[in-house]
Amino acid sequence: MPNVLAFIEQRNGQIKRASLESLSKGAELAKGGKAIAVLIGSDVKELAEGLGKYGATKVVVFENAQLACYAPTAFAKLLAKTVKEESASVALLASTAMGKDLAPRLGARLGAAVVSDAIDLKEENGTLVAKRYAYSGKAIATVALESDVKVFSIRPNSFPVNDAHSGVAEVVVSDYNPETADLRDVVKEIVAAAGKLDVAEADIVVSGGRGLRDPNADGKQNWENLERLAQVLGGAVGASRAVVDAHWRPHSEQVGQTGKVVSPKLYIACGISGAVQHLAGMTSSKVIVAINKDKDAPIFQVADYGIVGTAEEVLPQLIEEFKKVVSHN
Repeated sequence: MPNVLAFIEQRNGQIKRASLESLSKGAELAKGGKAIAVLIGSDVKELAEGLGKYGATKVVVFENAQLACYAPTAFAKLLAKTVKEESASVALLASTAMGKDLAPRLGARLGAAVVSDAIDLKEENGTLVAKRYAYSGKAIATVALESDVKVFSIRPNSFPVNDAHSGVAEVVVSDYNPETADLRDVVKEIVAAAGKLDVAEADIVVSGGRGLRDPNADGKQNWENLERLAQVLGGAVGASRAVVDAHWRPHSEQVGQTGKVVSPKLYIACGISGAVQHLAGMTSSKVIVAINKDKDAPIFQVADYGIVGTAEEVLPQLIEEFKKVVSHN
């Protein structure tokens, strides 16, 4: 396999786990070629030194104070530049909000075909083949690209992180200085809830739907219990679109076609009926547990385990049982 490039997304000096998944997969695909990691930002050079253990053979760093926040034009330009200079034939990005925006921009600059939200990527008979969900998760499409350079955005939690490589990556710091045109669009600030896990990166997600009722009225205890369950499990809290539209939970927690796509090891859906738009965002979860008082709710059709009951009945029991399990581990 020829050279593979992986974009390393970071925020406030912290590398996104999903990017390390992409780099680990890139190192696996590169085999005899090079696995090139690209870091863009302000004061990010020190992050480059640890990427060798994830399989990077070379790390290209673009460091400038004006790149502290995401600038789509500049980031796409720098990635395209590196792909060409390193003769990379494959570019991998995490399918985060940034990655979803950046992948098609990179593809346009390179004249490359793009596969978004890939859940599998491997070489078959000399051809790189990707799999992704289609028709809101009802089917899996197998895609092979014919362009010279191929761009893939990888759905988080689709591949394991491999930090067992013993090599030391070569670090190259560029003297790039952004032009005015490169900074015409810049994300000025990204505000995240303090101390909360990103639902797209969590190994465990506990999601609530309209069945938990209004947290400002008779559903307050249900949502508090949902948060307690997530805390006991060390997971993140998610929500359906109906809940977000009702302003019960922030948009950053929304799971589904118009929210975030998640692939945790465990997904617990409580009071969520299972609309196709929600299923599109979570059906790739490794294990799905559904809690709903309606035994005929569509969510049970995709669940590995189903509990018929109300949030008031089930959540307190789950909290107590999981506390016992966690305390013994």
